[in-house]
Amino acid sequence: MKISTKGRYGLTIMTELAKRFGDGPVPLRKIAAQYELSEAYLEQLIPPLRNAQLVQSVRGAHGGYMLAKAPATITAGDVIRVLEGPIQPVEGIEDENQPQRELWIRIRDAVRNVLDTTTIEDLAKHSDDSPADPYMYYI
Repeated sequence: MKISTKGRYGLTIMTELAKRFGDGPVPLRKIAAQYELSEAYLEQLIPPLRNAQLVQSVRGAHGGYMLAKAPATITAGDVIRVLEGPIQPVEGIEDENQPQRELWIRIRDAVRNVLDTTTIEDLAKHSDDSPADPYMYYI
């Protein structure tokens, strides 16, 4: 399974909102500028996150986005599923022969376990003191 920029940038948005949880709305332009990302692209990621009730928007001069619930209750798996779809390493696992099917199921379950036990709060806590490759933290 390969996570696209949708999933990666979605986690970036959610992590930044988690760092500022309780401080009010955060404009996407601040996150875009901090990470040198396209604000227009980040704006495309917000509707599915809002529809999944992971973020909420605040309009107005001091508007932006906030997490809809506590960062400890949102997992990386929640975000990835919303933006990327089901977590599975290959299509058609059920059509594979038995030894391969077992392998793909074990890989799928391991990836799901990591994503579903890593909260946005975990990512926010480790983002300031993490190694250069943040994904190495959980391997």
